[in-house]
Amino acid sequence: MDDINGAVLETERLRLRRLRPDDFGNLCLILQDAEAMYAYEHAFSDAEVRQWLDKQLANYARYGFGLWAVELKGSGEFIGQCGLTMQGTPRGERLEVGYLFCRAHWHRGYATEAAAACMDYAFGALGADEVCSIIRENNLASRAVAERNGLVPEGRFTKHYYGVEMPHIVYVKRKKF
Repeated sequence: MDDINGAVLETERLRLRRLRPDDFGNLCLILQDAEAMYAYEHAFSDAEVRQWLDKQLANYARYGFGLWAVELKGSGEFIGQCGLTMQGTPRGERLEVGYLFCRAHWHRGYATEAAAACMDYAFGALGADEVCSIIRENNLASRAVAERNGLVPEGRFTKHYYGVEMPHIVYVKRKKF
């Protein structure tokens, strides 16, 4: 649960907290950046950003988790989002760790650090047996994050989104007993 500062999780450099309605502008920094959203094939409209935010708020109510805002501890600057969601796969709904960061903060290890903390939370606080990442095949940066965090490819399937067939790889990490 959230601490007194609103943090769900903290790492050495990062604070993860629930998104709030006033994070709309922060999310636009990522979701309306066509380069940051290349795996989605398009930058989002204002309405799509609002739907994204509303979905996370609904996920908090339904599951107690979702994608969280990622802030730098020192400054409180919003740099991205990372968290846990339930995602459909050919094997049914699975717990996924996902991440999207502002391009200005790419290649600094923030996604790896935040995703590792989210997986620890899933295995510890949620008692999950496994966590997956469903990553578009051409998203080499996200695949590298998954591999650095010990997830391994388990299978593939194709998502149909935005009029495009998108091959995805399912990466999985299982809890060690």
